[in-house]
Formats: sequence, C-alpha cells, structure tokens
Amino acid sequence: MSFFRTALLMGFITALFMGLGWLLGGTGGALIALAIAAGMNLLTWWNSDRLVLSLHGAERVDDDSPHTALRAMVDDLATAAELPTPAVYIIDTAQPNAFATGRSPERGAVAVTTGLMQALDRNELAAVIAHELAHIRNRDTLIMTVTATFAGAISMLANFAIFFGGGRNRQMGLIGTLALMILAPLAASLVQMAISRTREYEADRLGAEICGNPLWLASALQRIEQGASRIDNHAAERSPATAHMFIINPLHAHRHDQLFATHPRTENRVAALERMAREGGMSRRNETHARENDCKGRSPVPGVRRR
Repeated sequence: MSFFRTALLMGFITALFMGLGWLLGGTGGALIALAIAAGMNLLTWWNSDRLVLSLHGAERVDDDSPHTALRAMVDDLATAAELPTPAVYIIDTAQPNAFATGRSPERGAVAVTTGLMQALDRNELAAVIAHELAHIRNRDTLIMTVTATFAGAISMLANFAIFFGGGRNRQMGLIGTLALMILAPLAASLVQMAISRTREYEADRLGAEICGNPLWLASALQRIEQGASRIDNHAAERSPATAHMFIINPLHAHRHDQLFATHPRTENRVAALERMAREGGMSRRNETHARENDCKGRSPVPGVRRR
C-alpha cells in the first residue's frame, strides 16, 4: 500500500509539473517539465533521504561519536519494534524535535536534535524514538520524504512564474500566472496535509506500544511543543516543505489544527495518548513510579517491551 500511495503521489506531482510547464511555456514547457519530473522521480526514490538529512545538517552517529548511548537506545527500541536498526543522526539545533526518513525499514534513519536530548528525560526520549520507529515500521518514511522533496520543488517552480507572467504569448497572462503562483504551493500543501495528519495519530499509537507507556510520549509531545513554539529551527525555516516530517511542526506559524496545518493539534494527540493509557490501565501514579524506577537505574532502556 505504501508503494502504491507513493506511485500515485509521483504521478500526481508529475502531472502538476507538466501543467505548470504548459502554463509557463506551452507544449515545449510541458515536455521540459515532464523530463524534469522524470529525473526528480529517480532522484527522490534513491536519494531523497540523503537530501533531507543534508538540508538539516544531520551528522551520523558513529563509533567515535559522543552520542553512542543514543544509538544503543535506538538499537534496543528497534529490537522491540522488530525492525532492523536504523542509522542514527544528530542535528545541531536548540529546538527539540526529531524525524525519520528512508525508503524502507532496511534503509531507515532516525534524526534527533541536540535540543531534544537536552529537553527530555530518558523515558520521553525513548518514546519519541519509538514514535519515529513507528513511522519506519508503517513505511510512512518513503512517502513523507518524497513529498518533502517534491513540495519544495513545486513551490520553487511556482515562484519562478513571476518572471514569465504577463507576456502576450503566455497561455494565461498575468492573472493566470498569479493564480499559478498561489495554487501550485497550495496543491503541495494539500498533499502534505493529507499524508501528515492521520499518520501522526497512528505513529503515536504504535510508538506508545513500542515504548510501553503512552504517557511518556504525551509528556514528550508537550515539551517539544513548548520548545518548538519559542526556539527557531533555521534549517526548517529555509526548507519549510520538510516540516511535515518532524514529530512536531518546527515552524512558528503552527498554532491550531487549521486547514493547512501539517500536524494535528498537540492537545488532541496528548488526549488520545492519555485515553490509550486509561484504557490500558496506566495512571499518573504508575507513571511516577516508572520514572522513579528509571532514575534508580532499574531499566537500561526505558519503556522497552520485549516481544
């Protein structure tokens, strides 16, 4: 199903590219746009994950990294999720956040910010990693990464339209070009929105199962929301088409669950996780007890349940 959705998305965006090319340059423009779209399809299929990681300056955690404990946590949680261990990356930014990428579980990668590691305790950090592993397990990461790459390209192409508008030989003239500049990024935003909202709820649910405690993820989401609302993420601001990949929208414009928000409201996600905890017999008292046990070192990786 994930591959079908990705192929459908690629077909839709190829058609959109051809439409943009025709409006800007007639039949010749449409053929050029088709060639560009075909090249981008190949590029995004094979290298979109690397492109997104490079856009955010992500550095891989290797054996010499000071973050080997993080990699060990990811390894243990991946075992609990019955997944191959993904590559682990660090993004040097004060904003707490994280995302997953990769076209398959075998090529998965998890990226966390330095701000996330500073803002969360071990239970909350494990819950966030579990959420990202849920995206990998659900094969969301392929369509998420492809969408980020294409949405950025569409927005950029639409911005070029202003330099071609208003001429006598243009298909739609100045009014059509202005409409093009508005509608093309809007179409990309609609695709992002449709992909993003439902998958976040499902990743929250599965991530809570992987880490073993929905309240850890609920607490982490609240902390990340607070940090993301006041701390800039400059790489995300430069590449807003990647915003839907993060666990919390890294852009300050996100405040409410409006039509074009890429994420559900954090309050709604927290409420769903708290309801999941109640239905599973978890309570705030149990949560406090679990935290105390973790502080005493009784659990090497918090929240991991062996399957």
